[in-house]
Amino acid sequence: MKTLGIAAKWLFILCLPVLLLTASLGWVANSLWLYKYGFQKYNVSQSLADWGLKLTDSELESIYAGLISYFNSPDEYISIMAVKDGKPFNLFTPEETIHFRDVKGLIWLDYWVLLGTLVYVLAYAWVCLLWRRKGYWRLAWGLVGGGSLTLVLILLVFGLGTLLGFSQLLYRFHLAFFTNPYWSAEGYMLLLFPENFLRDAALFCTAITAGLAIILGGVGGGYLLFTRSKATP
Repeated sequence: MKTLGIAAKWLFILCLPVLLLTASLGWVANSLWLYKYGFQKYNVSQSLADWGLKLTDSELESIYAGLISYFNSPDEYISIMAVKDGKPFNLFTPEETIHFRDVKGLIWLDYWVLLGTLVYVLAYAWVCLLWRRKGYWRLAWGLVGGGSLTLVLILLVFGLGTLLGFSQLLYRFHLAFFTNPYWSAEGYMLLLFPENFLRDAALFCTAITAGLAIILGGVGGGYLLFTRSKATP
């Protein structure tokens, strides 16, 4: 029984970084605010205009909203229409639609992992709360451990990013998670998502994950310090 409790605690600690990361990734993938921030900061409309596609900010925002809608739809392939020289056309090439299908698959994998870790974390927390004081201590230590592990992993990724550079890290990510080269397909996709745009999205995701880890770890650590101070004569 004791071994089972130790295993459950360590599984909680390991699940917490995954939960926080997948939650952050889910927010990034569905944040229209972040897309608007990116296309305004990196002047995506001008890049598109240089390629002959002139869009207003509202039209560009509608395209990003269409991407979010597609990621959460049952559709296998994306279909977004735009107007060029007065004629409607499919914004993305067949190769780009295949890449977006692959991206959608990763997003849904993120959703399922998020759901699985959330169910376990909530179940573990509920059981701990049923145990009253002893359970509170277990949960608090789990929050401190999980939050600390999350921050350590973030530091390791930052170190790797500093060593390799974001471009190389992004390249290796695509090699690891995609089975075809369509992530580099020529078309409007790369103009809509310049590398600096993706770098900022990664930084936002990292910041959210770290912030959540600090909050949860701080709550757990605060409880441990409070109870220890009360127990000290």
